[in-house]
Amino acid sequence: MRRSEPADPGAPLDVLDTAEAGHTAVRGGALRVAGYCVGVVFSLVSAGLLLRHLGVTDSGRYYVVASLAALASQFTEAGLTAIGMREWSVRSDAQRRRFLADLLGLRILLTLAAIGGATAFAAIAGYTATMVAGTAIVGVSLLLLQIQLTYAVPLMAGLRLGWVTLAELMRQAGTVALVVLLVALGASLLPFYAATIPPVFLALGLTMALVRGRMSFVPSFHLGRWREVLRETLPFALATAVAAVYLRVAIIIVSLISSDEQLGYFSVSFRVVEVLVLVPQLVVSAGFPIFARAAQDDHDRLGYGLGRMFEICLALGLALALALAAAAPFLIRLIAGDEFAPAAPVLRIQGLTLVAAFTTAVWSYALLSLRRHRLILLVNLGALALSIVLTVVLASADGARGAAIATTVAEAVLTVCLYVALRRSAPTVHPRMEHALRVVLAAAVAAATILIPGLGDAAHLVLALGVYAAALVLFRGLPPEVYAAARGRRATT
Repeated sequence: MRRSEPADPGAPLDVLDTAEAGHTAVRGGALRVAGYCVGVVFSLVSAGLLLRHLGVTDSGRYYVVASLAALASQFTEAGLTAIGMREWSVRSDAQRRRFLADLLGLRILLTLAAIGGATAFAAIAGYTATMVAGTAIVGVSLLLLQIQLTYAVPLMAGLRLGWVTLAELMRQAGTVALVVLLVALGASLLPFYAATIPPVFLALGLTMALVRGRMSFVPSFHLGRWREVLRETLPFALATAVAAVYLRVAIIIVSLISSDEQLGYFSVSFRVVEVLVLVPQLVVSAGFPIFARAAQDDHDRLGYGLGRMFEICLALGLALALALAAAAPFLIRLIAGDEFAPAAPVLRIQGLTLVAAFTTAVWSYALLSLRRHRLILLVNLGALALSIVLTVVLASADGARGAAIATTVAEAVLTVCLYVALRRSAPTVHPRMEHALRVVLAAAVAAATILIPGLGDAAHLVLALGVYAAALVLFRGLPPEVYAAARGRRATT
């Protein structure tokens, strides 16, 4: 579908059609990552207060309900935000309004079904009355969050990512503030479930104020149009679900075929990777509206954008891998204590998984922009099958380290297969990656510093990242858009 022209010939030019789009996406992606890091700090503060206040038993009950909500959220989300961003980027104003109204109605229905299912499961599983009520209460915050995410689609598609980040931080900061208040008041378990609702109202209110007049806040319940949305969305939704269980399957396999100690080592490493693996999604989603617009009729621009995004993601992935290689022992001690020291080599191996995860996100969003939903699903299923086989074989032989090697190899195969699928399904798209070799060379130079004996973890970390940054500048390893964004102006390439 080609994007229709705006009805109003005097309407301002869409940022996606300007040369500022790349600069804006780079800056917006940096804001999303920075906001995510601040959000992680908020989460750690909130979790620390909760654990100490509720104690072992009630903390377990709280996180069981939180896990149920997260599972329900996964099925409710089902890639609908990404689909909404793509359709907003390529449709006319009237089509946008109607599509988002349909998406809002569909999302509300799916969320209500997820809330009902999670609450019913809590009751059938014999959870306490407080936990059953808490599941329903957290479900209300989940419903409000899905509505807020739908309203935020015009902001994300319009590259107004600073406002999106602010809304997210308001929600997270509000949660921490309420947790602090409830702890000070000596509250029992149930109010902590309810504390998830007011912060979402803050984010929802800000989002509605920002998009007022651009979309309808009233959902549409048109079954015929819903069928059209689901027919196109379902394969990508399944692919999203497969990606969500990717690393968790490895944990289950390790729990079945290896010792409790090996499971513990792998689980600690997984927890670190689980937090960091969301970063590439934030980075690539910042440029996704540009990809979606270019995929319609400008494959030269799409190839250029994909190449630049690949180089940025490769550089970020290698930076995280270097950081984990240098500081893995310190991170393990900080998170779990000295008894988990054998998990450090596992974390270093899984740092390489992050490199592949960053590039995987680029090719996944590229195929999504081209509407190759079934192809994404098939490749993800193949990678999942490979991961299962490798984990069974390698974890049996080498425990947590074997499982880490298996997931890293499977992720690397996934990114290669997605790239091959992109080139074969869209031969007119030619990603330009002329800086990639320079990025790898800079990382190799920095990695050599980790081998210097006699330095502590902190010194290795600072030295490795410092040399890496210097080498990137010296080799001109990053795209010009990155340097331009750092200087506060648009690249001229």
